Amino acid sequence: MAVTGPVKQAGDQEEWRARVLADPGLVLDDPEMMRALVTAAERAMGGNVVDLRAMAMDRLEARLQQLEETHRAVIAAAYENLSSTNQIHRALLRMLDAERFEDFVIALGRDVAEILRVDCLRLVLESPDRAGTGALGQLSDVLTVRPPGFVAQYMSTGRTIPPRPIILRQAVPADDSPYGVRAEDLRSEALMRLDLGEGRLPALLAMGSEDPHRFKQGQGTDLLAFFTSVFERTLRRWLA
Repeated sequence: MAVTGPVKQAGDQEEWRARVLADPGLVLDDPEMMRALVTAAERAMGGNVVDLRAMAMDRLEARLQQLEETHRAVIAAAYENLSSTNQIHRALLRMLDAERFEDFVIALGRDVAEILRVDCLRLVLESPDRAGTGALGQLSDVLTVRPPGFVAQYMSTGRTIPPRPIILRQAVPADDSPYGVRAEDLRSEALMRLDLGEGRLPALLAMGSEDPHRFKQGQGTDLLAFFTSVFERTLRRWLA
Protein backbone atom coordinates (compact mmCIF):
# COMPACT_ATOMS: atom_id res chain seq x y z
CA MET A 1 0.00 0.00 0.00
CA ALA A 2 2.92 2.33 0.68
CA VAL A 3 3.99 2.17 -3.00
CA THR A 4 0.54 2.78 -4.47
CA GLY A 5 0.42 6.54 -3.75
CA PRO A 6 3.75 7.56 -5.39
CA VAL A 7 3.19 5.28 -8.37
CA LYS A 8 -0.24 6.81 -8.97
CA GLN A 9 1.17 10.32 -8.55
CA ALA A 10 3.95 9.65 -11.02
CA GLY A 11 1.40 8.24 -13.44
CA ASP A 12 -0.69 11.40 -13.16
CA GLN A 13 2.37 13.56 -13.84
CA GLU A 14 3.28 11.53 -16.91
CA GLU A 15 -0.28 11.72 -18.15
CA TRP A 16 -0.41 15.51 -17.63
CA ARG A 17 3.03 15.90 -19.30
CA ALA A 18 1.86 13.88 -22.29
CA ARG A 19 -1.30 16.00 -22.59
CA VAL A 20 0.66 19.27 -22.51
CA LEU A 21 3.18 18.02 -25.08
CA ALA A 22 0.34 16.89 -27.33
CA ASP A 23 -1.57 20.15 -26.92
CA PRO A 24 0.57 23.08 -25.66
CA GLY A 25 -2.48 25.32 -25.90
CA LEU A 26 -3.62 23.92 -22.56
CA VAL A 27 -0.89 26.04 -20.99
CA LEU A 28 -0.33 28.80 -23.51
CA ASP A 29 -4.01 29.80 -23.61
CA ASP A 30 -4.28 30.04 -19.83
CA PRO A 31 -2.98 33.47 -18.63
CA GLU A 32 -2.84 32.48 -14.96
CA MET A 33 -0.87 29.31 -15.68
CA MET A 34 1.55 31.17 -17.93
CA ARG A 35 2.03 33.84 -15.28
CA ALA A 36 2.79 31.19 -12.67
CA LEU A 37 5.36 29.53 -14.96
CA VAL A 38 7.06 32.85 -15.72
CA THR A 39 7.18 33.73 -12.02
CA ALA A 40 8.73 30.36 -11.20
CA ALA A 41 11.32 30.83 -13.96
CA GLU A 42 12.24 34.26 -12.62
CA ARG A 43 12.75 32.86 -9.13
CA ALA A 44 14.94 30.10 -10.54
CA MET A 45 17.18 32.58 -12.40
CA GLY A 46 17.71 34.82 -9.39
CA GLY A 47 17.43 38.58 -8.97
CA ASN A 48 20.52 39.52 -11.00
CA VAL A 49 19.17 38.22 -14.33
CA VAL A 50 16.91 40.30 -16.53
CA ASP A 51 14.43 38.12 -18.43
CA LEU A 52 13.58 40.04 -21.59
CA ARG A 53 11.03 37.43 -22.55
CA ALA A 54 9.10 38.01 -19.34
CA MET A 55 9.16 41.75 -19.92
CA ALA A 56 7.92 41.26 -23.46
CA MET A 57 5.13 39.03 -22.22
CA ASP A 58 4.06 41.64 -19.66
CA ARG A 59 3.91 44.29 -22.36
CA LEU A 60 2.05 42.02 -24.72
CA GLU A 61 -0.43 41.14 -22.00
CA ALA A 62 -1.01 44.83 -21.21
CA ARG A 63 -1.41 45.57 -24.91
CA LEU A 64 -3.88 42.70 -25.31
CA GLN A 65 -5.93 43.95 -22.38
CA GLN A 66 -5.97 47.45 -23.89
CA LEU A 67 -7.12 46.07 -27.24
CA GLU A 68 -9.89 44.08 -25.56
CA GLU A 69 -11.11 47.18 -23.73
CA THR A 70 -11.05 49.17 -26.99
CA HIS A 71 -12.94 46.38 -28.70
CA ARG A 72 -15.63 46.41 -26.02
CA ALA A 73 -15.88 50.21 -26.25
CA VAL A 74 -16.28 50.09 -30.03
CA ILE A 75 -19.02 47.46 -29.77
CA ALA A 76 -20.83 49.49 -27.09
CA ALA A 77 -20.62 52.63 -29.24
CA ALA A 78 -21.94 50.72 -32.25
CA TYR A 79 -24.93 49.43 -30.28
CA GLU A 80 -25.60 52.92 -28.92
CA ASN A 81 -25.43 54.41 -32.41
CA LEU A 82 -27.79 51.74 -33.72
CA SER A 83 -30.22 52.46 -30.89
CA SER A 84 -30.08 56.20 -31.61
CA THR A 85 -30.65 55.55 -35.31
CA ASN A 86 -33.72 53.48 -34.52
CA GLN A 87 -35.03 56.26 -32.29
CA ILE A 88 -34.65 58.85 -35.05
CA HIS A 89 -36.39 56.59 -37.57
CA ARG A 90 -39.28 55.88 -35.22
CA ALA A 91 -39.68 59.57 -34.41
CA LEU A 92 -39.75 60.51 -38.10
CA LEU A 93 -42.28 57.81 -38.94
CA ARG A 94 -44.55 58.99 -36.13
CA MET A 95 -44.20 62.56 -37.32
CA LEU A 96 -45.06 61.61 -40.91
CA ASP A 97 -48.23 59.82 -39.79
CA ALA A 98 -49.97 63.13 -39.05
CA GLU A 99 -52.79 64.00 -41.45
CA ARG A 100 -53.35 67.54 -40.15
CA PHE A 101 -50.98 70.26 -39.03
CA GLU A 102 -52.56 70.23 -35.57
CA ASP A 103 -51.90 66.50 -35.27
CA PHE A 104 -48.35 67.08 -36.47
CA VAL A 105 -47.63 69.64 -33.74
CA ILE A 106 -49.34 67.64 -30.98
CA ALA A 107 -47.46 64.46 -31.93
CA LEU A 108 -44.25 66.45 -31.92
CA GLY A 109 -44.66 67.49 -28.31
CA ARG A 110 -45.88 64.10 -27.09
CA ASP A 111 -44.99 60.95 -29.01
CA VAL A 112 -41.91 62.29 -30.80
CA ALA A 113 -40.51 63.79 -27.59
CA GLU A 114 -41.09 60.50 -25.78
CA ILE A 115 -39.41 58.45 -28.52
CA LEU A 116 -36.39 60.76 -28.51
CA ARG A 117 -36.30 60.70 -24.69
CA VAL A 118 -36.36 64.47 -24.25
CA ASP A 119 -38.29 66.20 -21.49
CA CYS A 120 -39.41 69.19 -23.52
CA LEU A 121 -39.69 69.85 -27.25
CA ARG A 122 -40.61 73.20 -28.76
CA LEU A 123 -41.11 74.48 -32.30
CA VAL A 124 -40.44 78.21 -32.69
CA LEU A 125 -41.66 80.18 -35.73
CA GLU A 126 -40.56 83.73 -36.36
CA SER A 127 -43.20 86.26 -37.41
CA PRO A 128 -43.39 90.07 -37.37
CA ASP A 129 -47.09 89.77 -36.49
CA ARG A 130 -47.75 88.02 -33.19
CA ALA A 131 -51.36 89.19 -32.85
CA GLY A 132 -52.74 85.76 -33.66
CA THR A 133 -50.59 83.76 -31.26
CA GLY A 134 -53.40 83.64 -28.70
CA ALA A 135 -55.47 81.51 -31.07
CA LEU A 136 -53.00 78.62 -31.00
CA GLY A 137 -54.93 76.92 -28.19
CA GLN A 138 -53.47 73.56 -27.19
CA LEU A 139 -50.77 73.94 -29.82
CA SER A 140 -49.17 76.65 -27.67
CA ASP A 141 -47.73 73.88 -25.48
CA VAL A 142 -45.43 72.99 -28.38
CA LEU A 143 -45.61 75.81 -30.93
CA THR A 144 -44.54 79.34 -30.10
CA VAL A 145 -44.18 82.45 -32.25
CA ARG A 146 -41.35 84.93 -31.67
CA PRO A 147 -40.26 88.15 -33.39
CA PRO A 148 -37.73 88.13 -36.25
CA GLY A 149 -34.18 87.57 -35.09
CA PHE A 150 -35.10 85.42 -32.10
CA VAL A 151 -33.64 82.19 -33.52
CA ALA A 152 -30.20 83.67 -34.20
CA GLN A 153 -30.21 85.53 -30.90
CA TYR A 154 -31.14 82.51 -28.80
CA MET A 155 -28.79 80.11 -30.55
CA SER A 156 -25.84 82.48 -30.28
CA THR A 157 -26.74 83.61 -26.72
CA GLY A 158 -25.96 87.19 -27.62
CA ARG A 159 -22.64 86.56 -29.36
CA THR A 160 -21.98 88.13 -32.74
CA ILE A 161 -20.65 84.98 -34.37
CA PRO A 162 -23.17 83.26 -36.65
CA PRO A 163 -24.70 80.22 -34.94
CA ARG A 164 -24.15 76.75 -36.33
CA PRO A 165 -27.18 74.89 -37.74
CA ILE A 166 -27.12 72.53 -34.74
CA ILE A 167 -25.95 73.50 -31.27
CA LEU A 168 -25.66 71.23 -28.23
CA ARG A 169 -25.13 72.88 -24.87
CA GLN A 170 -25.56 72.21 -21.18
CA ALA A 171 -26.50 75.72 -20.08
CA VAL A 172 -30.19 76.48 -20.76
CA PRO A 173 -30.95 80.22 -20.53
CA ALA A 174 -33.87 80.78 -18.18
CA ASP A 175 -34.80 84.15 -19.69
CA ASP A 176 -36.77 84.33 -22.94
CA SER A 177 -36.30 80.63 -23.69
CA PRO A 178 -38.83 78.78 -25.84
CA TYR A 179 -39.58 76.33 -23.01
CA GLY A 180 -41.57 78.73 -20.82
CA VAL A 181 -41.84 77.64 -17.20
CA ARG A 182 -40.17 74.30 -18.05
CA ALA A 183 -36.84 76.08 -18.55
CA GLU A 184 -36.14 75.98 -14.81
CA ASP A 185 -35.98 72.17 -14.84
CA LEU A 186 -33.86 71.76 -17.99
CA ARG A 187 -30.11 71.32 -17.83
CA SER A 188 -29.11 70.66 -21.46
CA GLU A 189 -30.59 71.31 -24.89
CA ALA A 190 -30.24 70.63 -28.60
CA LEU A 191 -31.07 73.52 -30.94
CA MET A 192 -31.72 72.99 -34.64
CA ARG A 193 -32.15 75.95 -36.96
CA LEU A 194 -34.74 75.26 -39.65
CA ASP A 195 -34.60 76.67 -43.16
CA LEU A 196 -38.20 77.00 -44.34
CA GLY A 197 -37.34 78.13 -47.84
CA GLU A 198 -36.85 81.33 -49.78
CA GLY A 199 -38.91 84.26 -48.56
CA ARG A 200 -39.61 82.71 -45.14
CA LEU A 201 -38.10 83.53 -41.80
CA PRO A 202 -36.08 80.79 -40.07
CA ALA A 203 -37.55 78.53 -37.42
CA LEU A 204 -36.13 76.65 -34.48
CA LEU A 205 -36.63 73.16 -33.10
CA ALA A 206 -35.50 73.03 -29.47
CA MET A 207 -35.10 69.86 -27.41
CA GLY A 208 -34.57 70.24 -23.67
CA SER A 209 -33.54 67.60 -21.16
CA GLU A 210 -33.33 67.51 -17.38
CA ASP A 211 -30.17 65.42 -17.74
CA PRO A 212 -27.14 67.76 -17.92
CA HIS A 213 -25.24 65.15 -19.97
CA ARG A 214 -27.98 64.42 -22.50
CA PHE A 215 -26.71 67.12 -24.86
CA LYS A 216 -23.23 68.61 -24.70
CA GLN A 217 -20.44 69.84 -26.92
CA GLY A 218 -18.38 67.15 -28.59
CA GLN A 219 -21.27 64.79 -29.25
CA GLY A 220 -21.97 63.75 -32.82
CA THR A 221 -24.77 65.56 -34.63
CA ASP A 222 -25.09 63.44 -37.80
CA LEU A 223 -28.36 61.84 -36.72
CA LEU A 224 -29.80 65.16 -35.58
CA ALA A 225 -28.78 66.69 -38.92
CA PHE A 226 -30.70 63.95 -40.73
CA PHE A 227 -33.70 64.45 -38.46
CA THR A 228 -33.56 68.20 -39.08
CA SER A 229 -33.44 67.83 -42.86
CA VAL A 230 -36.53 65.60 -42.89
CA PHE A 231 -38.32 67.83 -40.39
CA GLU A 232 -37.62 70.92 -42.53
CA ARG A 233 -39.11 69.32 -45.63
CA THR A 234 -42.17 68.16 -43.73
CA LEU A 235 -42.76 71.54 -42.11
CA ARG A 236 -42.41 73.31 -45.47
CA ARG A 237 -45.25 71.25 -46.89
CA TRP A 238 -47.50 72.08 -43.94
CA LEU A 239 -46.78 75.79 -44.26
CA ALA A 240 -47.13 75.90 -48.05
